[in-house]
Amino acid sequence: MSRIKTASHGEVLGEATYIIDKIVSEVQHGTFERSLSGLTAMAALVTTAEIYVEHYRASFGNKMMWSPILVTPPVVVAGIGGIFSRRWAKTWLPLTAGIYTLNGLVGEYYHARGVARRPGGWSLASYNVPMGPPILAPGLMTIVGFLGLLAALLRRER
Repeated sequence: MSRIKTASHGEVLGEATYIIDKIVSEVQHGTFERSLSGLTAMAALVTTAEIYVEHYRASFGNKMMWSPILVTPPVVVAGIGGIFSRRWAKTWLPLTAGIYTLNGLVGEYYHARGVARRPGGWSLASYNVPMGPPILAPGLMTIVGFLGLLAALLRRER
């Protein structure tokens, strides 16, 4: 009969500490390109899934509601490509992440305009901001785009 060796708590904590120290060292030395590329791809997928659900609930009433859905696949592909290729991380990822960021900023405009178009507009902000389109929601898309832009500025991990 073979015995399965289980790790002690000290071994598990030691391994976790090593991994955290390695990540912190890579961030401190600006070598986080591959990880941030992958994180951008994952965050774009999650963000867009949430956007799709909320825009679906609003029946995609404005054609611009489709734009976050359309700009996401190139960011995801470029983010995954950036994990495996330095060229993708330095060319396609910043291009697609820049478009993704701009789309988030455009979304900020449309959401603010949506609040302004409600009866009473901004003069009834205490009612219209919570009841209208969420003002800061497109900011998440902008932040994810900034992650992709930041990945392109960093050096590649070994």
